[in-house]
Amino acid sequence: MTETAQQGIGRGVRLPRSARRAQLLAAAQDVFVANGYHAAAMDEIAERAGVSKPVLYQHFPGKLELYLALLESHVDALVAAVREAMESTTDNKQRVMAAVGAFYDFVDNEGQAYRMVFESDLRGEPAVQQAIERATSASVDAITETIMADAALDRDRARLLAVGLTGLSQVTARFWLDTDRRVSKEDAVAMISTLAWRGIGGGFPLQH
Repeated sequence: MTETAQQGIGRGVRLPRSARRAQLLAAAQDVFVANGYHAAAMDEIAERAGVSKPVLYQHFPGKLELYLALLESHVDALVAAVREAMESTTDNKQRVMAAVGAFYDFVDNEGQAYRMVFESDLRGEPAVQQAIERATSASVDAITETIMADAALDRDRARLLAVGLTGLSQVTARFWLDTDRRVSKEDAVAMISTLAWRGIGGGFPLQH
């Protein structure tokens, strides 16, 4: 159980609406990550949060709305991290490392938020699919703008490179986690960043 969910345990405890919502989302994440959407039950989420079902429904009309709220928050966090990586320095080699690191940090999150974004069992739901696609497209957009500005490439070519960096980062980060972090995160990020940088930095240098 996440720390936030644990802190909220106790029926009858009155919390500010924002704190209660955060508590419910933390409890829901535990259940959705463990069981997937279809096997998750609102009863279990309410019990995990230490509230009654009516309290849960006061904040979220149904399981889908709860799932979407949680999913959107994780997508926002990933996109913000990638954007921050792009804005963190004007050194493109360091930008590449920061972008790769953002994906590794995201999958290494204690609450396993990445499973909802990259491994959702509800992709057939249009709103869920749209949110999942935004995780990739908005990350690609942030990287594309930087490549266009610094490498003097047109949007189509810059976007293709951005898709490559995003895909490389996401796939290797998940592989790294699934193989029990046998390589340290620092080394993994450095290796993948070097692989990406030798292609981007060598073939598409910074334009002054």
